[in-house]
Amino acid sequence: MLTAILDENRLATRAGEVTVYNYDATSREYLSTSVEYLAVGVGIPANAALDAPLSAKAGFAVCRNVTGQTWEYIHDSRGETVYDTASGERKQITELGDYPANVTTLVPATPYDVWNGSAWVTDESAQKTALIAEAEQSKTQRLKEAKESISVWQTELQLGIISDDDKASLVKWLEYIKGVQAVDTTSAPDIRWPEQPQ
Repeated sequence: MLTAILDENRLATRAGEVTVYNYDATSREYLSTSVEYLAVGVGIPANAALDAPLSAKAGFAVCRNVTGQTWEYIHDSRGETVYDTASGERKQITELGDYPANVTTLVPATPYDVWNGSAWVTDESAQKTALIAEAEQSKTQRLKEAKESISVWQTELQLGIISDDDKASLVKWLEYIKGVQAVDTTSAPDIRWPEQPQ
């Protein structure tokens, strides 16, 4: 098969085949090489170049430059995990180019870490507030469960029909409730909860 001859506008002045190097319309990343048949007056396909792309290079993608005139290397971090420096939220890089602003590859150690410009630092005040809130929730749940456990015995006690064994259990549970109520949640996470009666 004849090789196509192209004019300065890249239109075929002689029909034939030509090797083209295809790239993505949006990212301009090199995709593939193909051989195209061009009739007279027909140009190469859109998003294709006649000059061969640069060699592959680790950490970079081969892309057509913005003007479409040459090939260039663009930093390729796709698939890497980064962390938003404002929220600590985990993200994955999905586009070519340098890292987006306000992200880091450093992993926050706790949900209470804040970015200081070069490293994650734990916000101890926020962490302590969260630990106290968790302890308060645990305290409320323990009291709720305990009160549910003794409700029948309290009714039996008021009616004067409680057995001695149930009365002894009721006393143990009431002591447990007093112990839970006395817990100082501001000492979280160093809390020793009273042992629940059997």
